[in-house]
Amino acid sequence: MGALFIAAALVGLYLLVPKLAGLNHTWGRLSHGNALWLAAGAVLELFSIAGYAILFRTVFGRGMPRIDWRASIEIPLAGIAAIRLLAAAGAGGVAITVWALNRAGMEPRVIGCRMVASYVIQYSIYLLAIIVCGLGLGTGLFPGGGSYALTMLPAAFSAIAIVLLASMAFVPRDFERRLERIAQRSGRVGRLAARSATAPATLGSGVRTAIGLVRERRLGLLGAVAYWGFDIAVLGLSFRAFGSVVPIAVLVMGYFLGTLGSLLPLPGGIGGVEGGMIGAFAAFGVPGASAVVGVLAYRAISFWLPTLPGIIGYLSLRSTVRTWRLADSIGDSKDNGDTRTDSDNRAASDNRTDSDNRAARDNRAARDNAVTSTAGRNPTASHNPAAGHHPTATDGDRTGPARPRIAPPRSSDGANQ
Repeated sequence: MGALFIAAALVGLYLLVPKLAGLNHTWGRLSHGNALWLAAGAVLELFSIAGYAILFRTVFGRGMPRIDWRASIEIPLAGIAAIRLLAAAGAGGVAITVWALNRAGMEPRVIGCRMVASYVIQYSIYLLAIIVCGLGLGTGLFPGGGSYALTMLPAAFSAIAIVLLASMAFVPRDFERRLERIAQRSGRVGRLAARSATAPATLGSGVRTAIGLVRERRLGLLGAVAYWGFDIAVLGLSFRAFGSVVPIAVLVMGYFLGTLGSLLPLPGGIGGVEGGMIGAFAAFGVPGASAVVGVLAYRAISFWLPTLPGIIGYLSLRSTVRTWRLADSIGDSKDNGDTRTDSDNRAASDNRTDSDNRAARDNRAARDNAVTSTAGRNPTASHNPAAGHHPTATDGDRTGPARPRIAPPRSSDGANQ
């Protein structure tokens, strides 16, 4: 069903776009583009993917040994494939990323926080670029022109979005816990507020995490700039491959306004992104034929080039996840074995101690019996010294026969000499 939908979208795009634009001969131009410029665009698209992988590792790899460079490449590639192939407005890529991070051992709350931080970093650049280029084009500072609706208005909305986004950093860290306390006192309304508090708390922690990474001056954050910048450069080279040169500010504004079409629930934004970009560039005064061939050449590179490696990355990611699960199962078995070994050692030690105690008691009892028997044969009553018999000690002390005491002679003053 999904394949039929994609095929229908492509056929519709083929038949509808040229007729609407009155460009019946436009499609023939796609085979006459400059191959060197298009090849250079393909290389830059790979650089864009590499930039995203660097950003991913910088944000998600902290304190996670399993998120190494291999996983930092596999997860973004698998996410790109999901975005391209699933009609979910980008949700497919999010689902793949969350699944992989969960399998890597990251806690759900941490996943949510870092996902928000990653998007905040990426789309802060998006919004800042619209503000700078929109104001520059609207005031005439940058060449390219454009109406108020295409320049100043997007810049104003982007500025408001940045302010709202930054304000999320002031959400109290214990916001969710506060509402949970209210829920315990306020009944149904309080419980509803507590359930809805998770989103603001996650947004707040994600924004603070993003700000913290910026303050730490992590070089890997430049991966976000590379991700957007190289992809926009691919679009510019696609125009140049067909003989068109678009001013940089117009290129940036057309790119970012056009990508809003990816929010439509279409597989990979097919049709939505193309239509948005073509319309934006036509509104900025780019000839219709040049806008169509340039955008379609760009989409051929940016869509298909990451998609095929993305499928391979997804298959490789599944193998990596199986390795993680196997390691976890081995670790659990080892922990259980160590626990059983400790218990066995304690039991054996207790058994040895009981045996030693019983042996010691038996030895004392045997010795006491021997002493008692000796005492019966050699009574300790008084004996006749003349008989030549000397008393012996009977308390078990092997000190030999007792000696008679002889009083020393005394001096005249009564003191012992």
